[in-house]
Amino acid sequence: MKFDGYGFGKYLYERKRWAVFLAPNQSNLGTCVVALKRREEFLGNLKKDEWDEMILIISELENSVRKAFGAAMFNWGVLLNSFYRENTPPPQLHWHFIPRYRNEVVVNGEVFDDPFFGYMRPRPPRNISEETLQEIRNKMLAWIKR
Repeated sequence: MKFDGYGFGKYLYERKRWAVFLAPNQSNLGTCVVALKRREEFLGNLKKDEWDEMILIISELENSVRKAFGAAMFNWGVLLNSFYRENTPPPQLHWHFIPRYRNEVVVNGEVFDDPFFGYMRPRPPRNISEETLQEIRNKMLAWIKR
């Protein structure tokens, strides 16, 4: 499946059934989108092999961000709201992976904080340099066996 037009972010890696992207908004360092590679709208329609592979990806992402940046915990969610607005691509099942941090983290000279640690509050998009985005990608991939 092609993900053009979905805005999932910068390609990170993939498995047989899922593709992982570094999300465009890095307000929470290491935030990713994990998209199913076949066309599907509903979580309840996932097949056993897709769930099994998702469990592997959950472990990979949590381990990589914990080791690379010291994340304390992780939020996961499936939110498809925006696909039901006008002029959007068809709904496509994907997960949001949002690491959370007790302490500030510095990557490529940029400081990442989590002022609402322990709470779920929306944060405005954060623009970071392409160099910093690449450094985040490299540090995460160093802990993921492909």
